[in-house]
Amino acid sequence: MSIEDLYDDAARERLVAEPPKRVDAPVRLAFERDRARVVHAAASRRLAAKTQVVGPQTDDFVRNRLTHSLEVAQVARDLARALGTHPDIAETAALAHDLGHPPFGHNGERALAGLSVDCGGFEGNAQTLRLLTRLEAKTVDADGRSVGLNLTRATLDACTKYPWGRSEATGPHGVHADGTPRVVVKFGVYDDDRPVFDWLRAGVEGRRRCLEAQVMDLADDVAYSVHDVEDGIVAGRLDLTRLDRDALWATVRSWYLPGADDATLDVALEGLQAVGSWPRSSYDGSRRSLAAIKNLTSDLIGRFCGSVQQATFAAAGGDPLVRHRADLVVPESTQVEIGVLKGVAALYVMQADDRVALMERQRQLVAELVEALWQRGADGLDRVFVDDWDAAGDDAARRRVVVDQVASLTDASAVARHAALVLPAAG
Repeated sequence: MSIEDLYDDAARERLVAEPPKRVDAPVRLAFERDRARVVHAAASRRLAAKTQVVGPQTDDFVRNRLTHSLEVAQVARDLARALGTHPDIAETAALAHDLGHPPFGHNGERALAGLSVDCGGFEGNAQTLRLLTRLEAKTVDADGRSVGLNLTRATLDACTKYPWGRSEATGPHGVHADGTPRVVVKFGVYDDDRPVFDWLRAGVEGRRRCLEAQVMDLADDVAYSVHDVEDGIVAGRLDLTRLDRDALWATVRSWYLPGADDATLDVALEGLQAVGSWPRSSYDGSRRSLAAIKNLTSDLIGRFCGSVQQATFAAAGGDPLVRHRADLVVPESTQVEIGVLKGVAALYVMQADDRVALMERQRQLVAELVEALWQRGADGLDRVFVDDWDAAGDDAARRRVVVDQVASLTDASAVARHAALVLPAAG
């Protein structure tokens, strides 16, 4: 049985049925077409100018949201292939996983969440679903309404990292870089996007994520835990040979692993340091040092994905690893090691004083931009959002349109729009 045979007609169904392509067009399977649609989406191109951890304009080396997404996609595809699940679905979910992120990354998400309480909140993953099924127009229904990229049910399900609404979300834990408690709750669908969410989750009970979504989520964790550390090393912000364990463990617990004790974290760090390519000397900017970091990156990704692959195969007992027929198994030791690496980046990069000050200015810019657009109404919106504003039936719906507009901007275009709309009024 081929991998395609493990996915039924319901998995390949689209919200709006599409006629066959021309007979002279290249033959592509349904999930290959999904991947192409995400690759060619305007929202994908905009990721190149959106912050990952450090702003994309600060250095030629650091990752932006697009390069991060490409790396997540590579990890997801390789892991999916090794597990026997569909690599196109997992890769497409990985390519799409950050499409809903606003300018300034999680910091912009934090600002918009506070500004949209009265219209259903804001969450990057819920915004991704909204974009894929509404805002990124490729197909319209019989009434002329956009259904977004019109992806298959299996692919949309794989893109749903948090399959629940805001009212069903659990409270946030941990702190932001400035030490304040986190305020953004994790959810995957806004109330007015419920119809398409219910369609894509047809036949699925509760919060269970499909295997392909679990692969995407792990690939994201693996990629940014490793690559954020790599970026921090090259930027001169951290040195893996000189880690302050007390400060590191405090950060790991406050950000990621609240229940981990020192002994558990010590074992995890010692396991990472035992990797043959772990640096024994400080980074000096030479090609030799760059090569050493790349080898470490490769070894860590292989270490994490290898442990998950083995644990998942052992638990599956030979059953097909597709959709809702199996779950990804991440050993606790691997979870802790990933958490330690995330803590390294959080302590030395995200909590740095200069970055905390910049983040405060970014949140202020987003708040001022939302207010300026709210006051201007349709006159301040891009053409694609004007119809949404005109069709909105109340202030909450109009507020959502403003949030959609701001979320669509890149870092640079948010700054430019702010300069055009806010600074002249302030002067």
